[in-house]
Amino acid sequence: MRLITTDKYLPYIDAILVGYGKLVNLERTGKRGRPKKPYWEVPSELIYAMVKKHLSKGRICKVETELIFGTEEGLKNALKASKVSNNINTSFIERQNGTDRNRNSQKLRKTLSFSKELEEHELMTFFSLYSYNFCWSVGTLQLQDKQGKRSVKRTPAMAAGLTDHVWTIEEWIRFPTVQLC
Repeated sequence: MRLITTDKYLPYIDAILVGYGKLVNLERTGKRGRPKKPYWEVPSELIYAMVKKHLSKGRICKVETELIFGTEEGLKNALKASKVSNNINTSFIERQNGTDRNRNSQKLRKTLSFSKELEEHELMTFFSLYSYNFCWSVGTLQLQDKQGKRSVKRTPAMAAGLTDHVWTIEEWIRFPTVQLC
């Protein structure tokens, strides 16, 4: 069972269908006319809910949630099984987007340092994301030492068990990559 939650940005629906769905091509009927168009089938284990924020004078006045794919029972089970949240929200991705804008000036709002080329934008996004995971210690991931103080700094990659130390940017850039495919 996979739970996905987003805000009401409508292109997410198509992106989720393409990413997780199965394209069903209908066979020709043998009759005259155009053949039926293929469509995306949603996997039964996919649960997708949307958070809709209503604004009044630039402030949030109402928040609604809507189940797009899946069943109410599946949604309840997914939220119950979640280790990080018991309601539909977008706080994790919003926090990541805030961090991304903070670390990547090309994504700032109302700025002159916008990306002029899509490829450059994508490369900077990957650089920001992966260097964050290996080279940036996160306060909420710190471990307590024996005296009960939060002093052992950790990166997201350390918390996931991918590395044992905070990397420098130079070390991270110089590390040889191996393609495993």
